[in-house]
This record gives sequence, C-alpha cells and structure tokens, in this order.
Amino acid sequence: MDFNKTLLIQRFKKWALRTLVIYLILSFLWVLAYKWINPPGTLLMFNRQLQSGKGHVYYEWVNSSKISPYLIACAMASEDQNFPNHFGLDIMAIQKAIDYNNKHKRTRGASTITQQVAKNVFLWPGRSLIRKAFEFHFTLMIELLWSKSRILEVYLNVIEMGPIIFGVESASKTYFGKSARKLNLEESARIISILPSPLKWSPTRPGPYVLKRKNWIIGQYQMLGGIRYLEELN
Repeated sequence: MDFNKTLLIQRFKKWALRTLVIYLILSFLWVLAYKWINPPGTLLMFNRQLQSGKGHVYYEWVNSSKISPYLIACAMASEDQNFPNHFGLDIMAIQKAIDYNNKHKRTRGASTITQQVAKNVFLWPGRSLIRKAFEFHFTLMIELLWSKSRILEVYLNVIEMGPIIFGVESASKTYFGKSARKLNLEESARIISILPSPLKWSPTRPGPYVLKRKNWIIGQYQMLGGIRYLEELN
C-alpha cells in the first residue's frame, strides 16, 4: 500500500512538473508573439459581445504614432505615474492603496498599466487568487519582453472605454467624432477620466465626479511636465 502511494506521488510530481514546464513555455511564446502581433481581441470583448446581443464590439487598432500624445500622457498621469520606472508592480502605490482602503469605505486599486494589460489581454474577467497569480506571472513576462512603449500601445488599444467600445480610436470616434491622433488635452483627459467605470460614465455627458477627475488628470499632467513626461519612456 505504501509502495503504491509513493508511486502515485512520484507520478503526480512528474505530471505537475511537465504541466508547469509546458505552461511556462506556451505563456512565454504567447507574450513574445504579442510583442509584434496586435491582439485580435480579448476574452472581455467576447464576453461583452455576448452580453450586448449585437454580435460585435467597436475595436479598431491604431499604432501609438496615431494616438495623441496628450492622451498617452494623461493615461500615465491618471493610471500609473511611476510607469516609466517600475518593473510591473508599484510597491509604493500598493502601500498607499492599503492605507487608503483601511480608512475609507470606497476602495482604491493599485494596478499598474502593465498589470491591466496582463489582465485584459491574457486572462479572463473576474477576480480570484488564482487569477491574481496568473496576472503576476504575465506582468513580469510583459515587462521582460516588451518595451514600455509597446505596453502603453497595447493598453490604450484594448482598454474598455464604454458599452462595447474598446480602445482609444473607437472611443475617440464614438465620443468626439475624430481619430485619436487629433484629440486635444481637454478631450484626452475626459476620455481617461471614465476609465474606473466606463460602462457607467461618459466623457461627453460628465457628471460632477467625472469633471472633478478630468480636472485632476489635467493638473497631474501639468505637474508631471506635460508631453515632456513621455520622454521618460525612452
């Protein structure tokens, strides 16, 4: 009996090790491929498509050269000010979020732009410890294999920005009737201001809270040096 139990344990260990190695290889190749290949879609897009019943989502990819530098800088100023310097995780932001959440009912997240790319591109919608572990793994690989500019480009193209609206190009055309390249500072800040709740808020019909966020984003953008802030990516 003990012999059979030992044999089963050994077989399980071998199976677990092989599974882990296969996962690491496949996930590495997947992330590496997206260094050059633009994601055709995400699981969240597919989920929203099913929920809407419309059979499609608004998702139009554009290279970062065709995105307004105001929008790029506003995204960094709002979502991840230490983005040029960290390696996927912002420890200071995490500590600040923990301190804030201990004192307030409304919780605050501390996900970096890289973590959001990991969640949106490679994982399924939802929250769990298992998903968080996968997120950590993909975050580190993204930072290892991609440039900061590529991370931002993917982020701004796949992020949810309204009902069945994904990416800055679709959002810009839907809300302001122009391409993302032509957005000014005000319009850029308005679009970024809805990111916490893009299904609830609108940049063209902003309530007091969204207007407050928009003004805060512009203030942070200016404090960080405006468009010159993008030079830290190089």
